[in-house]
Amino acid sequence: QREYFQLVFPFSPPGFPVESEESNSLLQRAVAVLQSSYLDSTSQDGFQYSQAILVENDLFLSELKAFARAKEAAGYSQEELQETFAFLLFDKEEEAKEVCQTGLRVNSSSISTLGDPAKGVYISKYADCLHPRPWHHGKSGYIVICKLIKGKVRAISENSTTTSTCPSPGYDCHVSKHGPTKSSPCQAFEQSQYYVYEVSGGSTAERPRQVCPYIFLA
Repeated sequence: QREYFQLVFPFSPPGFPVESEESNSLLQRAVAVLQSSYLDSTSQDGFQYSQAILVENDLFLSELKAFARAKEAAGYSQEELQETFAFLLFDKEEEAKEVCQTGLRVNSSSISTLGDPAKGVYISKYADCLHPRPWHHGKSGYIVICKLIKGKVRAISENSTTTSTCPSPGYDCHVSKHGPTKSSPCQAFEQSQYYVYEVSGGSTAERPRQVCPYIFLA
């Protein structure tokens, strides 16, 4: 493990502290989060995870707390302010690392069924439903576990037209009205997304504060 981290992070860039003694416990914690967030119970034996790295970014953490304080002052309930987990999958390691370092920003999604990707971000609810195409044996990738405060959630119907749905005033997140369809990986992926946005002063934030990268792992 030590050789791996020295190879991937030879100078420990910001947001990527080198894990050593605590790496096993962090990996166990990350796997527990992932396995408790599966859509399909058969996924328990379908994935192997390795090399968990804690993402420590003081800016993201402070902004997540600031978002919660602002929404609490606005009268949000404790349920609406509760932290949960959501997931991102990347084929390339450098893409996953970039999100950990710069945050999840608008215009990062190729889907638009729940809202305009230029005004919000998409992130997966389930840790085994991270891509519109099914995984094949031997495929590998990189997952970023994020902390998420959903805030006020609006359930909407998916929009497959060329005119994307705009963020809803008074809300912070769109979800699909329909439960994920297991028979269609693409449909299940789109129906199990959170579309998250932050509107302030009539404009949308480039990086919603309520999404905070937490753990990176292969």
